[in-house]
Amino acid sequence: MAAKIVMRWDVRPETESEYFEFLVHEFIPGLNKLGIDDIQVWYTQYGDCEQKLASGIAKSTEKMQEALASPGWGQLNDKLQGYVDNFSQKVIPATGGFQI
Repeated sequence: MAAKIVMRWDVRPETESEYFEFLVHEFIPGLNKLGIDDIQVWYTQYGDCEQKLASGIAKSTEKMQEALASPGWGQLNDKLQGYVDNFSQKVIPATGGFQI
């Protein structure tokens, strides 16, 4: 069964420009290289929760675990942490539709 990673974070205001460049040019392509596809990123307009919600899908739980255990994920995650606060992630079965 396919697996979905769901991530949440707040962008540090002082890194907004650099964060966006990183997201578009490194983070999303990097996830694709790790076998995590169908990347989606949402911005929270209203409410008391994290500013960003992002998700991606791997073909199986094993593929997701391999991706998240890889040096590539470690590098992407480390760099992301320089731009964000309140980061959290979870892996869930990908059942289709909107999942959080």
